[in-house]
Amino acid sequence: MGETRAVQALSDIGIGEAEVAAARLRVLLPAELAQLIDFSFVRSHLLYEEFVNRLVLRVIHEVGLEATLRTGGSVREMALRGGLEVERALVPLDWMLRQLAARKILEEVPGEGPPRFRASGPLPVEDPAPVREEQSRHDGSWMPSYVLAEAVAQEYPAFLRGEVPGEEVLFSPRRLRLWIDYFSNGNRLYALNNHIGALAVEQWMPPDGGVLLELGGGLGSGALAVLERLAMAGRLDAIREYRFTEFVPAFLRRGQQALRARYPERSSLIFGALDMNRPFGDQGIAPESVAVIYAVNTLHVAHDLDFTLGEVRRALEPGGRLIVSECVRPYPRQAIYAEFIFNLLETFRSPRLHPLYRPSGGFLTPEQWQDAIGSAGFVDTRISPDIMRIRQVVPDFFAAAIGATRPR
Repeated sequence: MGETRAVQALSDIGIGEAEVAAARLRVLLPAELAQLIDFSFVRSHLLYEEFVNRLVLRVIHEVGLEATLRTGGSVREMALRGGLEVERALVPLDWMLRQLAARKILEEVPGEGPPRFRASGPLPVEDPAPVREEQSRHDGSWMPSYVLAEAVAQEYPAFLRGEVPGEEVLFSPRRLRLWIDYFSNGNRLYALNNHIGALAVEQWMPPDGGVLLELGGGLGSGALAVLERLAMAGRLDAIREYRFTEFVPAFLRRGQQALRARYPERSSLIFGALDMNRPFGDQGIAPESVAVIYAVNTLHVAHDLDFTLGEVRRALEPGGRLIVSECVRPYPRQAIYAEFIFNLLETFRSPRLHPLYRPSGGFLTPEQWQDAIGSAGFVDTRISPDIMRIRQVVPDFFAAAIGATRPR
């Protein structure tokens, strides 16, 4: 009987909240996006947040931080007392504690100086598996996100103790299948950014089209979404050349295979490696040679965002467009569940900082994107959907496209 009640409670997770949020979003989103971000999507988002929260609690238990949290202190103090590798653990541990504080499981103690956290009693122990099973019943397309998060959680304690680098946890050859499934338009969670970006490319690219360069194309799902969207709009032939670039060789090969399989006769597809942290000109991208530079969840891991935006501006022809689809942090310091995974990457958590628009690693707020892009000399910066309006009524809406123009 107790098990039946537990299953019933899980089957109710997020339903009321999702109904309210979906109704609000129908008013605020363009029609094309409102069809994607419906009640089912919002409920899946809430279930996944619950799943990640339970994984976080499991990691905290496994690294033995409960007693330290009851004493309280800054993130650095607790990492030291917990025997973690402090410099590596600071960012992911800070994120975990902010995540738990946002859910009222911990208290963030007010005061000057670094944030301090404290637990008023024992932390709950909640099994993530029933949430995963409920998600499978509700919408199985999200399961690649669950599999990846759980695989990462199993190695998180070793990472925090300095026993294994995060890059090995995420990108060892045995993980490739997980990324193929995750970075897929079949994974409804990840596909959202691809669809938002594809719509932005259709609407914002110059009327005459031209050469489109994709940065960090990964396994090709973003490019597939763009090409399919342009084909539906009758604008595919406006792309004179689609330059698909990716820095990770295994991803580049898989991306090329996926695009060649879908468009075997399209000679305008060009493939190559490109490191956005090095001068584009040294890598074969001539100044003023590209009409559109496009990226999905890529620019936020640029080591020096100023440098990369400068290279983008130089590569664009006058009047050319920068269009990126990003996971956007609605408010400063707001924890986003994708960071549970990507905080393992040094490139994600430790970029070159800027006091105005790059105060920390990870995702940027809409205001930070506007300031960074404006400082790089772009004009006509735009964000779609209007996340600054949406966040006032749905404060955990995370996805948007950002566009800007190189002046003529």
